[in-house]
Amino acid sequence: MGRPDFIYAPALADEFRCKVPLKNTRQLFVVNGSVQGGGAPLSIRIEDGQIMDSMLQVIGVRNGKENLDLSFSETFDFGKRSGGKIVLCSHTFTMDSFKTDENVRISLDKDAVVEFVIMQNEHNRAVHNTKFDIHLAEGSVLNMVFLSLHGGVIRNDIKVSMEGEHAECNLSGLYLTDSEQLMDYSTEVVHLVPSCRSSQLFKGVLDDKGKAHFDGIIKVVPDAQKSEAYQANHNLLLSDDAKAFTEPQLEIYADDVKCSHGATVGRLDEDELFYMRTRGIPASEAGLLQQMAFTFEVLEKISVPELRERLQSLVEKRLRGEFAHCRNCSKNCC
Repeated sequence: MGRPDFIYAPALADEFRCKVPLKNTRQLFVVNGSVQGGGAPLSIRIEDGQIMDSMLQVIGVRNGKENLDLSFSETFDFGKRSGGKIVLCSHTFTMDSFKTDENVRISLDKDAVVEFVIMQNEHNRAVHNTKFDIHLAEGSVLNMVFLSLHGGVIRNDIKVSMEGEHAECNLSGLYLTDSEQLMDYSTEVVHLVPSCRSSQLFKGVLDDKGKAHFDGIIKVVPDAQKSEAYQANHNLLLSDDAKAFTEPQLEIYADDVKCSHGATVGRLDEDELFYMRTRGIPASEAGLLQQMAFTFEVLEKISVPELRERLQSLVEKRLRGEFAHCRNCSKNCC
């Protein structure tokens, strides 16, 4: 696929309602690893100087027609001074025990400016492992927001190579768990040249026996002076059985840099809950308000207001426990 001016949503769109509420948003379905109707892996190239005039939503689905373990790749290449916004969604149609291994390669050439939003929503018997291999050239900017909304096991392995001076990469993520779900994030951002900037902010809300792992590392090679790199991971535990494991790391071999990292694991603030209850807010709503405030720092990274509001609404429904149907069917989750 060499052009961004396509829309591919045939009969599948009638049985599956996953639509970003934006005018002129273009959709492309990837069914069991292949572009629907084409039978080939997804490969998109945005040419030099080309700016996508609308957001592209890539909707990846697994269905019962192919419930064996699946491995596939997707490629996104952005030429010099190009730009665009892409939403990648993943869903499961049936309650089959799916295992998916996905490899996503993203390459930005000089001065390209790109935003990705990754939305993952699968059922409790699904295992989805995704590796992101990201390369940034001189002056390019990548803003990337992850939302792991639901799934049995979701693993995101993200590696970013800062290969050109003045490149910038901003990674943000929000993951939500309940029952015995597992969310596993691994990030590696490597500063290979001087004067690049990277930031990472990942947050999790964990309930029931849900678990989360965050393993992040920033590497700055000896010649990458003037690098700026920041990393933070924060987790909110809603039950005594929920567990979060976090390990942020720095590996710095240059002496003229600004780098920091941090991590927290905590619970709802009892003083704030008490204050809200004294103002007449029920306990359940007070807890939800705290949780939504906790998540907003990630959601506000999404630049398109309509998309941000839509995903914020999905997060609120999830935290209210209104995703019970995901345990049996995920056709109409969003």
